[in-house]
Amino acid sequence: MTTSQTPATIAPAGTGPRTGAQKQVAETGGTTTVGSGATGAAEPAATRGRTSIADTVVVKIAGMAAREIPGVHDMGGGLSRTLGAVRDRVPGGRPNVGRGVKVEVGERQTAIDLDLVVEYGVAITDVASDVRENVIAAVERTTGLEVVEVNVTVNDVHLPEDDEETAPSETRVA
Repeated sequence: MTTSQTPATIAPAGTGPRTGAQKQVAETGGTTTVGSGATGAAEPAATRGRTSIADTVVVKIAGMAAREIPGVHDMGGGLSRTLGAVRDRVPGGRPNVGRGVKVEVGERQTAIDLDLVVEYGVAITDVASDVRENVIAAVERTTGLEVVEVNVTVNDVHLPEDDEETAPSETRVA
């Protein structure tokens, strides 16, 4: 799945798409009327104009929602986690909530792919199910887009000893 940079457009209910190339066109008596959206003071305030949502917004919402689930230790594949860990250690560096999240956003729908690292001992299928439910609820509630699928890939298991600092080993030479 690839991430495009085209913002999603949400049209008011029952009005159809309102983006440049897909404006509603009605031909009547040799003239063409292009519906560019409801405008004017006579229209209800909620239907005046359009709302666009960038892919990065969906990425951040999905990333935050996935991290809220107990049993999710981290997100992203091995390389992205390594690079993220280095960046997080830099003073002033902040964690990338979008790490491990890929989205495709259309006019009214989105599909999401998540790469997770889970804690050792948790039921992976339960964590994946909980993540899926939380991500769908958060994205649909916040953006109004329909989430058609959330694909979860578990790339790694975080072991308890991964957090323990290794004691300095004694050197053989003085």
